Amino acid sequence: MQTWLIQFGIHHSILVYLPVIVVAILEGPFLSIFFGILLHLGYFSFIPVYCALMLGDLIGDVVWYYIGYHYGRRAISRFGKRFKITESDVEKTEALFHKHKHKILFISKITNGFGFALVVLMTAGIARIPFKRYITINVVGQMIWSGILLGIGYFFSESYTRIESVAGKVFFIIATAVVFSLIYLYSKKMRKNLAL
Repeated sequence: MQTWLIQFGIHHSILVYLPVIVVAILEGPFLSIFFGILLHLGYFSFIPVYCALMLGDLIGDVVWYYIGYHYGRRAISRFGKRFKITESDVEKTEALFHKHKHKILFISKITNGFGFALVVLMTAGIARIPFKRYITINVVGQMIWSGILLGIGYFFSESYTRIESVAGKVFFIIATAVVFSLIYLYSKKMRKNLAL
């Protein structure tokens, strides 16, 4: 896929960002890290990639808000299990929303929700958070989050290309995998703790 994307980007400098937006709706974080690597390798320009990734992620946020606002609990009872969202998760999040809605939205956006992102986005709709406020907080958070993820990809690529020995590269890849695994396990633990 990456070869096709690079070739498409070379021949269609503007159109390449449409699939980026579409894929970012579904899987923005990993795509952002991947594009950080491609930025370091010089295949893309920062501003268009940054804007496309942000736009895709924000479109996803709007969709989840819309579903929560218009279909709320019906959608959760019917499809929640597929996305690991329970009625209990939504009730707890909704109770917190009334006290700390701005903080919850912002922190959820810049941490990818510690595994609770979909719950937070749908609950914002269910709790009838005004859309203008919702999208403003998400845009600010998305600017930070996309920048961090692109930076991680860029740093990873930069560090990797500076290592000359094969053993050093293998160690770097293993260390990176361990760090991402620890982040994943920590976010899973946070989700479990919040569910208690």
